[in-house]
Amino acid sequence: MPFSATPKTPCSVLMRTRCFRTGCSLGEAGQVTAAASHFRHLADLTRDRLGPDHPDTLSARQSHASWRGQAGDFTGAATDCVGLLADFARVLGPDHPRTELTVEDLAQWREAGESPDATTGLTELLADYVRVLGPDHPHTLTGLDNLARWREEAGGAIGAAIDLSELLADYARTLGPDHPDSLAARRRVACFRGEAGDAAGAVAAVSELLTDYARVLGPDHLDTLNVWWSLGCWRGEAGDAVGAVAAYIEQLAGYRRVLGPDHSRTLVARHNLAYCRGRAGDVAGAIAAFTELLADRERMFGPDHPDVFFTRHNLARLRGQGGDVVGAVAAFSELLADRERVLGSNHHHTLYTRHTLTHWQKEAGAR
Repeated sequence: MPFSATPKTPCSVLMRTRCFRTGCSLGEAGQVTAAASHFRHLADLTRDRLGPDHPDTLSARQSHASWRGQAGDFTGAATDCVGLLADFARVLGPDHPRTELTVEDLAQWREAGESPDATTGLTELLADYVRVLGPDHPHTLTGLDNLARWREEAGGAIGAAIDLSELLADYARTLGPDHPDSLAARRRVACFRGEAGDAAGAVAAVSELLTDYARVLGPDHLDTLNVWWSLGCWRGEAGDAVGAVAAYIEQLAGYRRVLGPDHSRTLVARHNLAYCRGRAGDVAGAIAAFTELLADRERMFGPDHPDVFFTRHNLARLRGQGGDVVGAVAAFSELLADRERVLGSNHHHTLYTRHTLTHWQKEAGAR
């Protein structure tokens, strides 16, 4: 028998391959409705011929859902994905790549078909995850986390804190209280608590969390240092400006040890500390800190970098607040000229500088 370089393919496999290629070609040519219809018929055909749990049947259903969504039927695509997710999880397991892909598709079509209030779709999505994957599956926990974030963005900090409190309990039960995800959830719960109006409660929660971060990750871990920043923020919101300064000093010292004096995070920490000193009433100390920071940022980034302009703005404002109104007017005038040159006269930073300059010019004229 002569050697054949082309292996023979069973006709049934070849036909199924051609059917899938035909449907994809329709969609890629812009005929997405026709592609959705093609895969719907293919799904029916494979179900009748091969059975509901055959890989080709599931693949055809997945392609139908995908093209249905791309044709604009987001609700129908999401409904298809709910059924597919249950079948993939049952046939292949909840952690199989095809199941994972269906999870992503379901989230995509839920989000695409949602009204401005995305929490409704996320609530339905979370219910799907709980029913199909179970309450402790990573996707379920991520869904609960996303729902909390959307509720917070919609202004519902109290609802977000409740969601995250449930998530925290789930993380502690499934991962342990010292797992990084558990610690991160506790930090978000504390922040939502503060955003709901309980700044003192946020300070207490973050202080306790800081101790656990240092114990689990070490005092110089970046996550631990970031918790110092959260503590400074909420101490400031609670009216403890001196305590906020102390927290920012700790974070800055850690960044200098771990990242070095010229790292971008170190420079931001220096900015936060200088700003907080001004709010605490130490205007002279804040001016000195911003003056040093300005020199370092100009050295590293050049005179026209946005961070340099931002530092100059804060320095000029503090000069005015410290009683040097004439100096503030001069500094804002120079900053306005540079922002107009670099950003243009209609950029929002330029407009804000012009507005601030007008304010200090009026202050100078009133004296």
